[in-house]
Amino acid sequence: MELTVFIEKENCRKKVKFSGTSVNELLRHLKLNPEVVIVTRNNQVLTEEAILKPKENIEILSVVSGG
Repeated sequence: MELTVFIEKENCRKKVKFSGTSVNELLRHLKLNPEVVIVTRNNQVLTEEAILKPKENIEILSVVSGG
């Protein structure tokens, strides 16, 4: 499957090919910790179990917290 992914932390958009179908599998493929990012599609937050479809545009946003 090929997706277009914007990774906020790197401020870049790239095409990603991977063999999985879920958000969790995408994050593992990109070696990103799911506890420090939010994944969105069409401005909708996705869960780790959400199924991705080929050629979708996905955004991976960094979680910022403070105290």
